[in-house]
Amino acid sequence: MVQIRPAAVSGIFYPRQREALQQEVAALLQAAKQSTAKVPKALIAPHAGYIYSGPIAATAYALLQAARVLIKRVVLLGPAHYVPVQGLALPDSSAFATPLGTVPLDEEGVEALSRLPQVVRSKAAHTPEHSLEVQLPFLQTMLKNFTLVPLAVGDATAEEIADVLDLVWGGEETLIVVSSDLSHYLPYETALRVDRATVEAILDLRESINHQQACGASPVNGLLLAAQRHGLEPRLLDLRNSGDTAGDSSRVVGYAAIAFNESALDDVH
Repeated sequence: MVQIRPAAVSGIFYPRQREALQQEVAALLQAAKQSTAKVPKALIAPHAGYIYSGPIAATAYALLQAARVLIKRVVLLGPAHYVPVQGLALPDSSAFATPLGTVPLDEEGVEALSRLPQVVRSKAAHTPEHSLEVQLPFLQTMLKNFTLVPLAVGDATAEEIADVLDLVWGGEETLIVVSSDLSHYLPYETALRVDRATVEAILDLRESINHQQACGASPVNGLLLAAQRHGLEPRLLDLRNSGDTAGDSSRVVGYAAIAFNESALDDVH
């Protein structure tokens, strides 16, 4: 029996109605800068309401156009905002739903990760969590058919997270997505400085990001360590904040879209 994790933030972070959601995501992707760059192995994308962070997220997902039938599995990591998690939490469900349909979990990947000591199962962590859910309509729009490995990340080291990524790294059929916003509720000019410094650290693959710099600091640091191991090269796609999109400039939230591509070097792991 398929156990579905229902959408928790439709009608809040993004439209509840299927047609309205399709139209909004299509418009965001259409407005995003198109690129002929090769398909990324990993992405960092923000997870606020689409009115705020959707344009920035779209610049990341627009890169998947050429991989519509190539990518078959998405490993999706985001911070657990609502329920404390020791390690990384898989859901107890077998599929995730949005107004665009359901995405089945990757049974083989989930089973493999379940054997790691830092991976737990937590329905509570996933039930209200928006950081993973808001990425799904973009993925459902850009990819034809794919399975999902969703991980709500709590108290975990960069090494523990990188080891998880190593186990489900796969080949060109597997995409890794880390969901994270940047600084929260700083004045506009201050946020520009703070977020630029954070992005520079990410582009240098320095796994030293803290939770004041990014709510998804833990999965970001894990991805950066994995990127070192696998010879990935990051590239900044977009860096803005809510003051640039739809918010008050006195208290903004930062958003970045970053792509990671395999370098010409052999895998160093």
